[in-house]
Order: sequence, then structure tokens, then C-alpha cells
Amino acid sequence: MTSAAEHGAALTERAVAAVRAHPRRPVLAYDRFAGPWVDGEPRPVAPGALERAVFPSGRPLPPSLRHWLAYDTGLLRRFGRLAEDGTGVPVFTPRPLGEIALAEFGEGWGAPFTALSERFDECFLLPGGSDSRRVLATGVPDGHGEYPVFALDVDDLPCIELMYPGLDVYLADTAGLPLRRGEGYSALAAHPVYGARMREHARNRLGGRLSELCLDWPA
Repeated sequence: MTSAAEHGAALTERAVAAVRAHPRRPVLAYDRFAGPWVDGEPRPVAPGALERAVFPSGRPLPPSLRHWLAYDTGLLRRFGRLAEDGTGVPVFTPRPLGEIALAEFGEGWGAPFTALSERFDECFLLPGGSDSRRVLATGVPDGHGEYPVFALDVDDLPCIELMYPGLDVYLADTAGLPLRRGEGYSALAAHPVYGARMREHARNRLGGRLSELCLDWPA
């Protein structure tokens, strides 16, 4: 049985604490375009407004995102994925997976991902990767209310691979918390704490597999 501190809002608070100690440090040491964790002063969502926030599909926000937005909204604002309505409630602007892939990889390498847009209809691009990308995909949450983060890779053949069981683990890992990861995108599937969540998402989103090749090129 795992500790609640290793999941959801509690794990996200550990990531927030790491960022709060050095808010101006880059999100990614290898990519200056990702910018700092916090640009200027933190801009949180007011508690009352955050309680009313949902994704455009009507799906609930995961606990990790609610906790993160209570600290700062800059990470999503910077990538054009978050605005506000007239009452301060956050308004999200996700995209289908194929649209993200086309924007990031171009027509040649991005087109094979368009066949996945029906299954992955509400996605958010996250910082990370060089020839790959990180994407949060809403849908069926795991037992902690979290949605998975996938890696999109075009290094050999276009591929989608489960990388994190939730935004909570993505934030913690990216902020530098030691999670004892192995090699490969889906290494957390063998993790003693996060393996069960990874397998749950694999069953829900990839037919039990950890990855899927995207070989359906449009004519």
C-alpha cells in the first residue's frame, strides 16, 4: 500500500515546494524556450473560481492540476492553453492529439497521429522532449483522479507511449524530485509505487499496451 503523499495533490505540493524554492529556474535545463517555472510573480486561480473549473468536455480537473493552479497559472498560460472568463474561472483550450502533432512535427511526421484524435480528443502540450513531445490527455481517470501523460516520438516510427500516470508525477519528476526512474519512456510501469497506475492507464487507453505505433498515414 502506498502513501497518499506519493500521489495527486500531496505529490503536487511536493513539486510546488521544490519550484517555490527556485521559481525562476528553467522548467527544462536543456530547452531555454520552455522558460522558467514561474515568470514574474505567481498568478494563482482564486479558490472559489477554481472550484467551478472543468475542462471543455465537462471532465473534472485532476487533483494535481487543481493544486498547481492554486499556486500558479503561468505554465499553461505561456503555451496558450489557459485564459479566464469574466469571473476569474479558468478557461482551458485543449486540442485533439493530431492537431498538436501536426503543429509540433509538421505534416510529414505529424499526420500519422491524426488517426488518434478521436480517442485522444482533449489534450494539452507540456514542456519536455527534444525530438519527442509530452502530452496530457484527459479521458478516463485512474483511481487517484489523474489523467495520463504520453510521449509522442518520431525518432524512428511515429509512436505514442505512456510516460507518466498523471500530471502529479510529471510535475514531480520535472521539478527534480527523485522518483527512481529507469530507462525508456514507460519505465515507470515497473515502478513499485506508480506501476499499478501506469498499467491502469494502459488498459484504459492503449488496449493494455504501454505504446502504440502510428502507421496510419493519410492518403
